[in-house]
Amino acid sequence: MKMRVRVGTSCIAGQGLFAEQDMRQGTKIIRYIGQKITQEESDQRLAAGNVYIFGLDERSAINGDTPKNTARFINHACESNCHTEQYGNTIWIVGIREIAAGEELTYNYGYEVNEEPVEPSHCGAHHCCGYIRWFPILGPHQAASASVTSLPVAWAAIRTAEKPL
Repeated sequence: MKMRVRVGTSCIAGQGLFAEQDMRQGTKIIRYIGQKITQEESDQRLAAGNVYIFGLDERSAINGDTPKNTARFINHACESNCHTEQYGNTIWIVGIREIAAGEELTYNYGYEVNEEPVEPSHCGAHHCCGYIRWFPILGPHQAASASVTSLPVAWAAIRTAEKPL
């Protein structure tokens, strides 16, 4: 069943993606789609400012900078309501809890730590650490399946540095 979503103004950053219906925990909401590219091409596009690169593995990534990729509007949140699951070369955005109609969809982008520059987070979460990085407050959902991808490989090319909590 196709989940109904809409793009709208976000309190987090610019535009966001919002649920148009109630969604149950574990629901596959939307695919992150785009052209499959090499890691070398990914690095070049990231350096040129393309922030819609989603890593698949150490050799390839998805370039999500296409109008057909509605999932690109999903913003980062330290306390997110979604996560990503990878099945081969396919990335799904999946609800990690019940999501109410009208709620903004978010997931933790999971940038690497200990590298420059810091990418600030404006998610407004109670436990927001102030910058975007993988932060283990998300709970046991990340260990639910070997196919879960909470750390987009190519996104890590936009470097972040760890700040003390």
